[in-house]
Amino acid sequence: MDDLKQIETDITAAINGVNDIDSLDKLRVAELGKKGRVSLLMRRLGKMTPEERQEFGPKLNGLKTALNDKISDRKNVLEEEALNARLLSEKIDITLTPTPEGKGSIHPITQVVDEVTEIFTEMGFSVAEGPEIEEDFYNFTALNIPEEHPARQMHDTFYFPEDENGKRKVLRTHTSPVQIRTMMAGKPPFRIIAPGRTYRCDSDATHTPMFHQVEALVIDKGIHMGHLKWSIENFVKKFFEVENVKVRFRPSYFPFTEPSAEVDIGCSFKDGEIVIGEGDDWLEIMGCGMVNSKVLENVGLDPNEYQGFAFGMGLDRISMLKWGIPDLRDFFAADLRWLKHYGFSCLDIPSLSTRPLTQSGQK
Repeated sequence: MDDLKQIETDITAAINGVNDIDSLDKLRVAELGKKGRVSLLMRRLGKMTPEERQEFGPKLNGLKTALNDKISDRKNVLEEEALNARLLSEKIDITLTPTPEGKGSIHPITQVVDEVTEIFTEMGFSVAEGPEIEEDFYNFTALNIPEEHPARQMHDTFYFPEDENGKRKVLRTHTSPVQIRTMMAGKPPFRIIAPGRTYRCDSDATHTPMFHQVEALVIDKGIHMGHLKWSIENFVKKFFEVENVKVRFRPSYFPFTEPSAEVDIGCSFKDGEIVIGEGDDWLEIMGCGMVNSKVLENVGLDPNEYQGFAFGMGLDRISMLKWGIPDLRDFFAADLRWLKHYGFSCLDIPSLSTRPLTQSGQK
């Protein structure tokens, strides 16, 4: 039989001389594959006497194992060298001045949050926040949402696994829990807005599993529907930048308000675009109502002494209306081309004092 030491020396030298993984794999097939030198030697064992097989069998197996180990070691070295070369070629000098193409912008949703906050703070509201992972009590029970209500079902709500007490937390389905937490943490009067992320099991051109809402709450003595109507009309005029806008309140039902209404604004459809404030068409933008007396009782307030109103709307929806964005999902697609088209300059800070009203609602 051939000198096994010499074969090992020759193949080892070939392995060490390979400089890329593809060549290494070809060498492995040529030497250790079915037609390789080592495999051919293994086949010759069948023609040997038992004594010869007992002598050369372990040597051939040892040779094959040693060569496989050397190929594996060489592969690891080549992979590490390739990774280091790639990292070196892809490194970025963060001390360099950014190019104009890398200029950032404000996301439309962030811009809307700033605009809505500007409008409501001018009207005397403050901003309140709360957790996005919420307890059942704050998200449903305290808001007078019964156990059998569809909003509690798995197909509408993201639930977490049960804890040791058998209770499950949820990703909040609205920002209304912030209202509950605010009322339970202090004493009236309250005048707050609660913007933030909310979550529901839904996805299409006008719905996404994660979306943004803003809700408003006013609690005080002597509050009535007239205060609610004025607040909404004033917001609509300033947000859509329209001096004369028709607002319609349609009776509706929400567990946490009574009476309840849905709010429509006047609009028209021209050349495939929506024009706010003109025409005889209507567009729904939010839900509202007087805070249900049971909600006030759930937070420890006397409904005979305090009254209030609340309303809420989707920030993504009103962004679509204001800037003519056709698909809600584009807000979360992380497409830089889309952001360059709809994004806002970081210096474009919303300010009511410098923003004139227009008749059409277009900037």
